Amino acid sequence: MSGSVLWLASPVHTKALAIPSSRWGRRSNCRISSSVSVSATLVATAGPRSYESYEAMVYEVVLKQAALTRKERTNRGVLDESVPLSWDLLSDAYERCGEVCAEYAKTFYLGTLLMTPERRKAIWAIYVWCRRTDELVDGPNASHITPTALDRWEKRLDDLFKGRPYDMYDAALSDTITKFPVDIQPFKDMIEGMRLDLKKSRYQNFDELYLYCYYVAGTVGLMSVPVMGIAPDSKASTESVYNAALALGIANQLTNILRDVGEDARRGRIYLPLDELAQAGLTEDDIFAGKVTDKWRNFIKDQIKRTRMFYDAAEQGIFELNPQSRWPVLASSLLYRQILDSIEANDYNNFTKRAYVSKAKKLLSLPVAYAKATLGIKSS
Repeated sequence: MSGSVLWLASPVHTKALAIPSSRWGRRSNCRISSSVSVSATLVATAGPRSYESYEAMVYEVVLKQAALTRKERTNRGVLDESVPLSWDLLSDAYERCGEVCAEYAKTFYLGTLLMTPERRKAIWAIYVWCRRTDELVDGPNASHITPTALDRWEKRLDDLFKGRPYDMYDAALSDTITKFPVDIQPFKDMIEGMRLDLKKSRYQNFDELYLYCYYVAGTVGLMSVPVMGIAPDSKASTESVYNAALALGIANQLTNILRDVGEDARRGRIYLPLDELAQAGLTEDDIFAGKVTDKWRNFIKDQIKRTRMFYDAAEQGIFELNPQSRWPVLASSLLYRQILDSIEANDYNNFTKRAYVSKAKKLLSLPVAYAKATLGIKSS
């Protein structure tokens, strides 16, 4: 199971990408966490163990990206929104990226329309790259993807960051990174998450699972904050905002995992900490059998509790974003969090019942999210 295609937009794996692979190609219809201290508190609910290795590694990436953003804010102050496109094709490239976002992340797309044009286009470009990367291992051609193919995709990423895009979608992202302090490492780490999906189908503890969630979803928060922007009057440290973005990515991916237990089991995969399963008196065979028992309910209750703690840790950072960027992030977070409510409503049967948020609930949530984002109303 690959990750959230943005810390702010829920993934949809229903249609195949149809993006030309040749250089520039033709127009087509296409688709595509927390600090060490905060995380240590969150994972404490699962029992004592050491989390310093992977957490420290991830935090180094957070610090590096935060430093880039601090430098950009110091040197440039207010973002120059009048930077012209480098060449005529870029306008069409960004338009295509917007169409992808509109089709596959409708709620989030509506929110991006509140952003300034430059921020909006940049977020679309990041969304498309993440979606294309995600599709490599979760799309219709996933069975044919090899480590070599991912190596080629990473080489393509290197070229993109050096100003040598392969097609119009690459060009949009290549232009974006010239305008915003976006570092390449989160992009590389997302590809590493795809590599994990090719070779790993079990996670021994939450430490390992946390790293996977960072790779496939937490990375997107680190990619997005430089574009979303931090509020000029924010008193929060840059690192804390990135930690919140990381926490939201982790929360989204943990939600994916809890929602898709049955689907993943049918593919022979278990994205749950095996040691915590054992502590709950459960085995892999119990998951493959797909029977809801009291032991299973108690286990999932604990998993949901931890996931909600990540959402709570993330929310504070959302209100530190540029005001025009808050609504799409908050709306997506609130909607995605409701999937956990749906799992509970299904009596914790995530084997055969798919948890989802109805269209009516989504519509009702949008004005609530808008009011919270506009008025700065935080959850109690």
